[in-house]
Amino acid sequence: MIQIKRIYEPSAESDGTRILVDRLWPRGVKKETAHIDKWLKDIAPSTDLRKWFHQDTSQWDEFRAKYLLELKQNKALKDLQDIIKNNETVTLLFSVRDVEQNHALILKQFLTGN
Repeated sequence: MIQIKRIYEPSAESDGTRILVDRLWPRGVKKETAHIDKWLKDIAPSTDLRKWFHQDTSQWDEFRAKYLLELKQNKALKDLQDIIKNNETVTLLFSVRDVEQNHALILKQFLTGN
C-alpha cells in the first residue's frame, strides 16, 4: 500500500516505511524528529519545474504532465520501486500545504496506475 502524508503530521506506526519525496528539506522539521526512513530528493520535480509551478499554481494540469514526463526518465524511480516492493506499507511524505495538488499525489498515482 502506498499512501501520502504531510511531513508536519505526526508519524504513526500505520505509516510503514516513511519516504520524504521533497527536493528541499522541510522548514521547521528537525532531522532527528522527522521519523523518515529515506529521503529521495531526486524523485521530486526538478528545481525549474518546482519553481515554475509555485509561481502559478493554476497550471496544475501542465505541471502534472511535465512531472510525469520527468518521472518516466528519473533514475531514482528504481530505488523507490524497490522500497515499495520490499515493504508492505510506504508513506510518501511532502511538505506543501495543498493536499489536493502536490507532486506526492502525482507520484502515488504514477506508481499505482490510478
